[in-house]
Amino acid sequence: MKYFITLIYIFLFFLNSYSQVAENCYRLFLTDKNNTGFSILNPEEFLSQKSINRRINQKINIIENDLPVSNEYIDSLKSLGLNVLTKSKWLNNVVVYSTNSSLIDTITQLGFIKSIQKNHSSLSSSSFKNSLERKNLTQTNEAYYPDYGSSGTQISMLNGHVLHRSGYSGSGITIAVIDAGFLDVDVLPAFDSLWLNNQILGVKDFVDSDNQVFDASSHGMKVLSVIGGNMHGELIGSAPKANYWLLRSEDNSTEQSIEEDHWVAAAEFADSVGVDIINSSLGYTEFDNSDQNYSYSDMDGNTTIITKAADIAASKGILVISSAGNLGDDPWEYISAPADGDSVLTVGATDSYANYAYFSGLGPTADGRIKPNIAAMGLQTVLQGVDGNVSIGNGTSFSAPLISGLAACLWQSSPELTNMEIFKRIEESSHHYSNPDYKTGYGIPDFGKASGITSSDISILENIIVNIYPNPFYSEINIELYQKTKTHFIIEMFSITGEKLFQSEKISDNYGSIKLSKNLKTLPSGIYLLKISTKNDAVIRRICKSK
Repeated sequence: MKYFITLIYIFLFFLNSYSQVAENCYRLFLTDKNNTGFSILNPEEFLSQKSINRRINQKINIIENDLPVSNEYIDSLKSLGLNVLTKSKWLNNVVVYSTNSSLIDTITQLGFIKSIQKNHSSLSSSSFKNSLERKNLTQTNEAYYPDYGSSGTQISMLNGHVLHRSGYSGSGITIAVIDAGFLDVDVLPAFDSLWLNNQILGVKDFVDSDNQVFDASSHGMKVLSVIGGNMHGELIGSAPKANYWLLRSEDNSTEQSIEEDHWVAAAEFADSVGVDIINSSLGYTEFDNSDQNYSYSDMDGNTTIITKAADIAASKGILVISSAGNLGDDPWEYISAPADGDSVLTVGATDSYANYAYFSGLGPTADGRIKPNIAAMGLQTVLQGVDGNVSIGNGTSFSAPLISGLAACLWQSSPELTNMEIFKRIEESSHHYSNPDYKTGYGIPDFGKASGITSSDISILENIIVNIYPNPFYSEINIELYQKTKTHFIIEMFSITGEKLFQSEKISDNYGSIKLSKNLKTLPSGIYLLKISTKNDAVIRRICKSK
């Protein structure tokens, strides 16, 4: 009882929360960055040149939270016999491990300790090893016409193939995949080209404090295959030519609060080595000890450790993309952290017809913002299986990497844009941007439209202008044709999987207007392809059927 009363006193004295969850692990918030040993005037001492360039290109200042945690404070904690497990420069905190509970009273007397929280303990205390050496790659911009195999639907419903065929497959863009492990990525066939072309820049394990990420969970492996997989005729990822850092922050065998700290450390590391995009197919609402569980009111974008860090990562010019979570059919229902971040591009899940997937986490955030922001195919997503064969998986874990990869392709096509400009373009290209909801947000993005390679309605054939509206449609589609001479048109409509639904032909002079209405009202809502062709040319438009 005396121990409990002492902790309550600490709680009142430091005006911060303290909850007893598990023994031996403590999160300490520090007062300042005094005696850090670094200066914002010399950022090259703690940031890579690529990280500095990202800030320069986006006009982002290097500020105090970029500075590492004070070495003097770290040394003081170690001198007390505490084992420092993780540290965060952005949040200015450390997580320490000790079996000596009497040290708590000593810690609180230190002048540089701002507040203290009890945390979970599950880590080994071994030190980090050096990560793999980073390779410098030459950016290429060559048209890419892969055979997508069964993965074609998940790419084409986002109009991602338009970017690929225009020469944008992610080359020169670096993506950090923060996940639970990357089982057999070093041997599975989907990743052969990544290794062959030195596209995997390095790995780091923030859970076990080593670099053995290829013997942990298969979850990150599957996520990576959706972005970077490259098996022609079977599986093509959304950014098969991007560069990757593989960072393990999640312990798949438990659910503990300290995993958020690992994520923060991974995100800060990703920033320091100069990544452009973070893909996070992880989410937190409940823990093994229910005393640490979050409530829906915590999903406000400003409460959880992981969400605070995700938004800070975005403030450094990184595009942070997170899965919405898979609790849509759970009593919780809502998105999970860090999907609630206001600068986090949150991705929900649909089926192959752009219909909401029943498990996808719902919005809004606790403070009423639209979440998820967008959605992509997360039901029966094609990915690399653990047995070496192509398989399928369900979850927003797999819709998020589809978006991360195509965001890399979009950024490759427009490198002058900032991360939040890319964010906005993706949102604005989505199929019900003017009428968002709390299931799929603004809808399914059109990356052809976002890049400016294709437009939403008007297309130009050889000396012919085609205008298609409305899009989305409900019961009819209008096609306006403008040409100089009499022209024979063939109009075909296909499902997203390639099934031809109908074909009609028309000969038109100068101006022609075609109205399609037969059976359109009875079509399931979703995405379809409308092909308009002449003898010499053709245009394919992605159109959306509303409910």
